[in-house]
Amino acid sequence: MALIAVAFPIAPGQSAHWHAWIDELKGSRRAEFVASRRDVDVRERTFLQSTPMGDMVIVTLEGDDPMASFGKLLSKDDEFSRWFGKNASEIHGIDLSQPMSEAPSALVIDSAGA
Repeated sequence: MALIAVAFPIAPGQSAHWHAWIDELKGSRRAEFVASRRDVDVRERTFLQSTPMGDMVIVTLEGDDPMASFGKLLSKDDEFSRWFGKNASEIHGIDLSQPMSEAPSALVIDSAGA
């Protein structure tokens, strides 16, 4: 399985919004979240990292082609995906509606690699 990791800052004043959104994803919208990732053949894990520069969210996507899956997630137009994208854009202060032409991060070292 391939893996990508992406770091997103939490915009100033958006921490409470992020926590409420995550609570929804872990609660009332969990089934939709899981189904949306299953639909594009990817496993997502999200981590919260506090730094002196503010909180960061680290998202990992694991699957046969996580970059293609990430692109599919960004282009989905169902109600859940629109809700997810709207919240992600507000919380992270970035426009996620634009397709990415390259991977958002680069693997620089792998203890299992050559």
